[in-house]
Amino acid sequence: MYDEKRVEETENDWAETQGGGQFGTPFSEKILGVPFGLPSRLSRLAEMPWHGCYEMQLASEKKSPHTLRSYRTATKQFLTTVMPGELPPSWDALQGISVTELARRVDPNNGRLDLWVQSISHLASATINARLASVSHLLNWVGHRVPDWISRPQKGRTLPKTLTHREMNRLKEAAATSENPFANVVITLFLDTGIRVSELCALDRSSVDFVDLSATVREGKGGKDRLVLFTENTVSAIEAYTQIREMIVSRHIPSDEHRDALILNRRGRRLTPRAVQKLMDILADAADIPRSKLSPHTLRHNFATGLLERGVDLVSIQRLMGHANISTTRVYLEISDQSLREIYHRAQAASREQDREALCVTRRE
Repeated sequence: MYDEKRVEETENDWAETQGGGQFGTPFSEKILGVPFGLPSRLSRLAEMPWHGCYEMQLASEKKSPHTLRSYRTATKQFLTTVMPGELPPSWDALQGISVTELARRVDPNNGRLDLWVQSISHLASATINARLASVSHLLNWVGHRVPDWISRPQKGRTLPKTLTHREMNRLKEAAATSENPFANVVITLFLDTGIRVSELCALDRSSVDFVDLSATVREGKGGKDRLVLFTENTVSAIEAYTQIREMIVSRHIPSDEHRDALILNRRGRRLTPRAVQKLMDILADAADIPRSKLSPHTLRHNFATGLLERGVDLVSIQRLMGHANISTTRVYLEISDQSLREIYHRAQAASREQDREALCVTRRE
């Protein structure tokens, strides 16, 4: 039966939502027939400004600075996406809305998510997936989910970049003769331990055990502590740098934040990943290696493939690399053609040497 009064009420509800200001949503709770509700864990925060609450949530998860930066960038881009008929909101105003208002604004059914995904569709697959992961975290926090119709692009399958043995030798020579005071110790640590650049920058003197030939990385990737191993060659490089470090400290007394850092820059401060990458560029030029090919992660790949070439099992490599999942380590099984060529030629040379030794023994007999 036609209910004119009910139709009029529904149209009014729709009109109210369309004219509900810049934070309105086209889906009224009356129209849907289902009252909106936050997850029970957020019920006491419902009317509080969402931004401070969400920052506290991120802090409790102990995510890395890089991950936090990625989350914040994607969240801001998503929330400032403008729907048809809306006025562009200011970020300051959006930060002040309540948790309940945020949940309504990010509702995947209102079209904002679709518009935002379209706006980033020109980016690389890895970037899109990273931003979707960031926004998915926000949606999960308020009780929503990324719908199935939002497709994630497939990442291209790439092999780890590694340096050839000739490039490695040139790099070591460039580091040993560099005027940069920490060049040699940084390259040695990367090649001997497989440490991540963030872990290297955070490494403290008190965490290094020269007797046990190991170092404890505090709160590495995923907020986990892990042990890295090194060699006598690493000890020699650190001891040589220690003399330089003492000269730096005498000129620039480090603050409490930097005092225990294993490696200091010229101003007496802890190294940063950006400073390490600048060093990589300088050494790449000196060693005649393309800058795009040399990075801290390239040397980490060289560490892993070197272990694999020497017959170390995959589980041991996983632990030495600090990988949470062995599937991440398994990619090193598919080493590049250049590495295969070098392994082949070394094996053939070893075989010829064995044949010559056997021939000499036969002749002596």
